[in-house]
Amino acid sequence: MRDVLVNVFFRLWYKVVCFVDKKSQVTFMNYGFSSKGHDISLEPADMPNLYPAKLYNYLVTKIDISGKSLMEVGCGRGGGLSYVNRYLKPASATGVDLNDKAVEFCNRHYSQQKMNFFTGNAEMLQFDNASYDVIINVESSHRYTRFDKFLAESFRVLKPKGHLLIVDFRFRHQVELMHNQILQSDFELKTREVITPNVVEALTLSSAQTKKMISEMAPKFLHAAAGQFAGLEGTSTFNKFANGDYEYLLYVLHKN
Repeated sequence: MRDVLVNVFFRLWYKVVCFVDKKSQVTFMNYGFSSKGHDISLEPADMPNLYPAKLYNYLVTKIDISGKSLMEVGCGRGGGLSYVNRYLKPASATGVDLNDKAVEFCNRHYSQQKMNFFTGNAEMLQFDNASYDVIINVESSHRYTRFDKFLAESFRVLKPKGHLLIVDFRFRHQVELMHNQILQSDFELKTREVITPNVVEALTLSSAQTKKMISEMAPKFLHAAAGQFAGLEGTSTFNKFANGDYEYLLYVLHKN
């Protein structure tokens, strides 16, 4: 029951963000990544999203995506895919999200970039067999009803030698199920990392900035809930990562 309530909370807040973000401030929707020695260079306009961008960088640079067709399933408001497209230079970039308002935002906000965005279900992708080289999935799969169906659909849509790159969190008691579903899929497991400490570090370092943005963007009566959603330091969301109730995982999967 607890897992269901958490998923409902996150789904609701994705919609609330679309409503309250009048200045298009929220383009990334992940908890971020920080690690000593893992630095990235960003243009000044991108610096407010340093830690969320670092998460994408850490994941996507696990493989060489230059000249590859890339899809993000669960693209949210497109900030991550925009970062990957502009800085890491895939041949093409496509975003898919279940939230039609987020997709509308992406098509409007990134109209000057060569990217395409579509409304779609991760468990029933509307793309041809063997049509993409790389699929990325960032902090989205914890909301899926059938993670195994997402894996199967990703395998179908990927070209031979393609890769599925995943970063996401689970309750500690869900980790084994997630891992077993991956092992039982048709993918070859290339890399598995637990990056929970890196996420906690990013949340800690970005907490003051995030709190300031919430206070400027959202009505006061929403501040506490927004802080939970954003994982502000001291909230129960933050504490679940800090004490190990949530585990944050990275996977690199290969289609032979």
